Amino acid sequence: MSEVRLAAEQRTEFGKGAARRTRRAGKIPAVLYGHGSDPKHLALPALEFARVVREHGQNAVLTLALDGGSELALTKTVTTHPIKNYIEHVDLLLVQRGEKVTVDIPVVVTGEAQSGTLVTQDATTITVEAEALHIPEQVEVSIEGKEAGTQIHAGDLSLPSGVTLATDAEALIVAVNEAPSAAQLEGEEAAAPAEATEES
Repeated sequence: MSEVRLAAEQRTEFGKGAARRTRRAGKIPAVLYGHGSDPKHLALPALEFARVVREHGQNAVLTLALDGGSELALTKTVTTHPIKNYIEHVDLLLVQRGEKVTVDIPVVVTGEAQSGTLVTQDATTITVEAEALHIPEQVEVSIEGKEAGTQIHAGDLSLPSGVTLATDAEALIVAVNEAPSAAQLEGEEAAAPAEATEES
């Protein structure tokens, strides 16, 4: 993952009212912390940062142009409004070149299992340790042609060179099961109202 340059400004006002004013000005309130330094309260350009997250994922590494210098930062937490879906706040972690960080990355399932199967994805992310500038955007797992009974665990995933698994290797990621028959589904539907009657 390549680093992205982004202009940042120091924030001098704090609190909900100040955060609203920052967002009205087309910026996102952010906090930069790490390496034992005092947290820095920043404002990031909203449109540019949203584009970075869209193109590079939520583990984007930013080179922040700040106070005439620059800081390397990992996007740690992005908080979005639950209804309006705009970015409300960002937490950034100060990192150094060559430093290893622990992050969650998405697991993407590709391919089609054999017919007559039902695929369930038990985990949508895994935790890995990687160099800050070489965090994979995602890891793919293929279920192409897999038959019922197949289980894929975290330790089975293929990770890029230099990336190590931090999630328990035995953690179940994907299971391929035999699809229930129409008769089984009808039986479950018939049993559900009977259970509800017994409980009431």
